[in-house]
Amino acid sequence: MTLWLGLRSVVFMAGFFVVTGVIGIIAPLLSLLGKPRMTYKFLQQWGNINLFWLRVTCGIKGQVRGKENLDLSTPTIVLSNHQSTWETMYLLAKMPAMSWVIKQELLNLPLFGWGMQQSSPIAIDRKAGSSAMKQIQTNGKIRLDEGNWVCIFPEGTRVSPDKKVRFKLGGAKLAVHSGYPVLPVAHNAGECWPRNGLIKTPGTITVSIGPRIEVTGKTAEQVNAEVEAWITEERTKLPPVR
Repeated sequence: MTLWLGLRSVVFMAGFFVVTGVIGIIAPLLSLLGKPRMTYKFLQQWGNINLFWLRVTCGIKGQVRGKENLDLSTPTIVLSNHQSTWETMYLLAKMPAMSWVIKQELLNLPLFGWGMQQSSPIAIDRKAGSSAMKQIQTNGKIRLDEGNWVCIFPEGTRVSPDKKVRFKLGGAKLAVHSGYPVLPVAHNAGECWPRNGLIKTPGTITVSIGPRIEVTGKTAEQVNAEVEAWITEERTKLPPVR
């Protein structure tokens, strides 16, 4: 069984790298046309195609609940737990156009980084401390004012489903600084696609979109605690992947 799952995972990764390469080459060329929305829609196909290929090769599906909480009329800050690459593909493919808060070094990756550069990311040096926080607030508000959503993984890195880390304040501080609401998202992607593992196991990943959190009159610490509490509790309510 492990050998079979390994072979399926290798087949998926082969297709994943091909798709990433094609998107990474074409997206920068499209951006030269000066149509960022069209370029972003093309980038979304990276997520859609890989989600489809993952379902075909590895038997991993996705389902969503809480769609009624998705209000497209207002730019919003998405704060999600982070367990694998799967949620990056899903959120890119299924959510409105977003600027992603990412590690600066990701933009240096061949092909993948070239594609990410076209999504107006907020690339930070995590070692920069307060300077990185200020960058998130300044550039994040600019993106939101332009009508883009912003996506942040407040855990700061991929975390195994059986682990728990404290949420960082960057997303909450951006929300309070900008006045834009927060949308918490919880999922169990790491049960099928482990953070440092090649083998991907079949199952149905659940993404849960929570009620929008307004930030007026709240501190960043209060917003962060509210988001962390909701995601932590919601994760315990998600159905098993198998």
